[in-house]
Amino acid sequence: MSKYWSDFVATLDPYTPGEQPAVQNLTKLNTNENPYPPSPRVLAAMQQSINGNVRLYPPPNADKLKQTIADYHQLSVAQVFVGNGSDEVLAHVFNAFFRQSQPILFPDISYSFYPVYCGLYAIDYKTLPLAEDFSLNLDDYARANGGIIFPNPNAPTGRLVGLNAIEKLLQVNSQSVVVVDEAYIDFADTGSSAVALLQRYDNLLVVQTMSKSRSLAGLRIGYAMGSAELIEGLERIKNSFNSYPLGHVQLAAGVAAIEDEDYYQEMRQRVIASRETLTQSLQSLGFDVLPSAANFVFARHNSHGAEALAQALRDKKVIVRHFKKPRIEGFLRITVGSDTENALLIDTLTAIFEG
Repeated sequence: MSKYWSDFVATLDPYTPGEQPAVQNLTKLNTNENPYPPSPRVLAAMQQSINGNVRLYPPPNADKLKQTIADYHQLSVAQVFVGNGSDEVLAHVFNAFFRQSQPILFPDISYSFYPVYCGLYAIDYKTLPLAEDFSLNLDDYARANGGIIFPNPNAPTGRLVGLNAIEKLLQVNSQSVVVVDEAYIDFADTGSSAVALLQRYDNLLVVQTMSKSRSLAGLRIGYAMGSAELIEGLERIKNSFNSYPLGHVQLAAGVAAIEDEDYYQEMRQRVIASRETLTQSLQSLGFDVLPSAANFVFARHNSHGAEALAQALRDKKVIVRHFKKPRIEGFLRITVGSDTENALLIDTLTAIFEG
């Protein structure tokens, strides 16, 4: 603890991101990055955006990107907010809507940044346990609250909640904001997104990202969609914090990524197909694999401990994510890689089991 820190800083428990090791010939399956590159149209747009105009500030309202997102989802521009990655968007969400007298609610096994935001903004929260099969029962959330947030598909479990359950929650919870964090929704069945409910529920906010399905994790482009009232609240926070969150290159890439629908669909379907093959291969090695609608799987072996397996894989230059947390310490979260990477993972696990 530094003598220069305020007392507040000393009490924070920061989020721990997945490793980004500088290791050669590493098979990296720990941070849910897309195994495929961005669209060629995205790369071309980025190159074209690097010109003399980088001396100028970018458009503070990101008008073209907002319009592109709005058109894609059949919304108005006033219903779209963009930020520097969905983590920044979520930080503004917590600050704008969740500083209430009642505790906010989210699952006990969920995105581990949520309690960090609560610590940062002094927000009281209560976690509600997932079911024994790690599914999320939204009926549990029909209680007094200062707001509700959950990932869908959930992270790190990968399980999906259907739109009927989300709409039922919105019907019984009209007095606080419900945030559906859809970082992985593009790897679920078409029609799973809560964006379809936005026109009927003013208190619904849907957060998405271009990091996963659009292969732009390195550019940090996130966005939220909701009623104009909610979006105005986010804009007030953003413009009290950083009026220029997205640079010229990010804006150009984001527009091109949305516009190249054919490439997006091809890569999305490739990851989904690889996920199913990977699941079957893991099951054949004795893993229990939760149903996943994301670009990762959550798997537990019936006779080998997860921490030891993670270390054995790491020794062979394959890294996956292990969470030393109650209820899930026996699981590995494994990113769906390319078919070559997935095959290498299975071969490595087979060698570990046989050795």
